Amino acid sequence: MTTTTEKPPTPSTARSSATVVDETIQVAQRSPNAPPRAEDACQVGVLRRITATRLCRLGLGARTDEVMLVVSELVTNALLHSSTQKITLSITAQDNMLWITVRDGKPGKPMLRTPDAQAASGRGLLIVDAVTREAGGIWGTGADGAATWCCLPLPARR
Repeated sequence: MTTTTEKPPTPSTARSSATVVDETIQVAQRSPNAPPRAEDACQVGVLRRITATRLCRLGLGARTDEVMLVVSELVTNALLHSSTQKITLSITAQDNMLWITVRDGKPGKPMLRTPDAQAASGRGLLIVDAVTREAGGIWGTGADGAATWCCLPLPARR
């Protein structure tokens, strides 16, 4: 399994474009090995609910389950591993694609790993990879690692 380490593909001129989510959460400063505060961890669920509501309002609900899972995993990774105080979630629908980007501003590369069966965590990027591939999308990180992105095709409208 590999990730693409580059800037996310940028669609050319869009016939239709919609900002689905553009939200920033503030989190408390903490030491690298300390767990996030409960209030900060709860913000992951808030971003999921905002995402689901906005997808439905824009008629893009066909990918809600996959998008909520990707959002949950990428925002949680940023919260757990970046030690940053600001995390931004951006989702844009453009050219029949849904572009999901989580920025934590801290350089570094997320790494796919295979945790042992007893591990309580460590499967998030494996989930993102599987969901993205199954949907026919791609994911990766920005050149400096300060953003992780995912691109999912939107199903054809009926």
